[in-house]
Amino acid sequence: MRAPRATGLTTATVEVVAPPRRLTLASSVLGAVIVAFDGTVLTIAQPTLQRELHASFAQVQWTSTGYLIAVASLLVFAGRLGDRYGHHRMFAVGMLGFGAASAGIGCASGVGRVIALRVAQGIFGALLQPATLGMLRAVYPPDRLGMPLALRTSAIGVAAAAGPLVGGVLVTHLGWRSVFFLNVLPALVLGLLALTVRVPARRRTGAAGLDLPGACLLAVALGWLVHTLVGAPDGDSTTGTVLGLLTAAGAAVAFVRRERRTADPLLPPGVLGSAAVGAALGVLVAASAAMLGTMFVSSYALQDVLGMDPLRTSLTALPGAVAMVPAAPLSAVLLRRWGARPTALGGMGLLTLGVLALSRIDEGTSTVGIGSGFLLVGAGFGAVMVTATAVVVRDVPVESAGVAGGLQQTALNIGPTLGVAVATAVIGVSGGVAPGAALTALACGAALGGVLCFRLPGPGTPNTVDSPSVREHEKEGRS
Repeated sequence: MRAPRATGLTTATVEVVAPPRRLTLASSVLGAVIVAFDGTVLTIAQPTLQRELHASFAQVQWTSTGYLIAVASLLVFAGRLGDRYGHHRMFAVGMLGFGAASAGIGCASGVGRVIALRVAQGIFGALLQPATLGMLRAVYPPDRLGMPLALRTSAIGVAAAAGPLVGGVLVTHLGWRSVFFLNVLPALVLGLLALTVRVPARRRTGAAGLDLPGACLLAVALGWLVHTLVGAPDGDSTTGTVLGLLTAAGAAVAFVRRERRTADPLLPPGVLGSAAVGAALGVLVAASAAMLGTMFVSSYALQDVLGMDPLRTSLTALPGAVAMVPAAPLSAVLLRRWGARPTALGGMGLLTLGVLALSRIDEGTSTVGIGSGFLLVGAGFGAVMVTATAVVVRDVPVESAGVAGGLQQTALNIGPTLGVAVATAVIGVSGGVAPGAALTALACGAALGGVLCFRLPGPGTPNTVDSPSVREHEKEGRS
């Protein structure tokens, strides 16, 4: 066993022992797939769930909203817990809890219990999501993170493609409860496997606090922001939306003041001190807003404008999810060869072109043309996700990898809600379901994200991290 090495943190000394890389990579990929798959199949199951549980539309919406609020508000704090107590431990707790909550939802007798268990599922999901990135950062050196992240992204693409199809088959033949039981066994197996990985406890010297007041302020800011954005499209009161945004902004300001004054902040200065990390998070928000906002608008346009049924709509949009599978590993190769800036710029360019192509959907648009637009969107998003995530995770010290993972996941939760809210607002102003105006607005947002790409590292830029723990992992990676 190696002796502890100093990491430069004033509150902790981390003992570096890397778990097996293959097991870590498999756990990270499969954990991300389970969460992504759960989200896609839920949308298919909601109409049947509503009928069988005699629930209102608002109650069914809370099965999604409650989960989103729980996840978004806790991701960064959960990442901090992983940095302190070990990412494998957080992953194990998150997976076991996620599986248990899924089983509970499958057995729930009323919509109230479903909502409560979905919130619990969100809490456990918040524990495991940053851990899937923190575990990778702990065992791969920064310059080798690209391909593991690409495999993770490709797997998410497969889940996004397969989710609606598998969910449709399960709901049709076995009922809505089956989509939740589907997660139980894989989650429990992954959780138990993670418990078998022996990672020494972190030895702390001094008072290594978790900054609970800061965590609460951040949870209020993010949770209220998500709640406001989710409710804005259906809300009749502009005043309520404005008050919600002001509340979130006030909590965010209080959080920033707290972070500047406390000796042990929730977000260590090394995490957001890099301009590249902040830019990468902005790129992720812009890209995910454009991607999910486009999927939301296009699904309505294909059905209401072109008269497609839900199954044909899913098949028409399928090239987007499929394109992510090869785009992710290709972008990892380009990232290593060209650097983050040109790779991300290329991805945002493809994403923007795809959204603009879909903005021209009308009665005369061919299925091939629509599928080509989705293909560009998926390929561009896959490239951006791999590249920006690599910048966020590799450009922070390994001791803060969980917080970085939490920030990355937060960006990917805020972005989609923002994209859907913007698209819905534009559709409301334009007075119809024609996709042109809304998708043009989303394309402009993606283009603005492209501007942020210029702040990412260019070709030949060395990694900014050179901690002892990184050098240790580089040695262990050869063994």
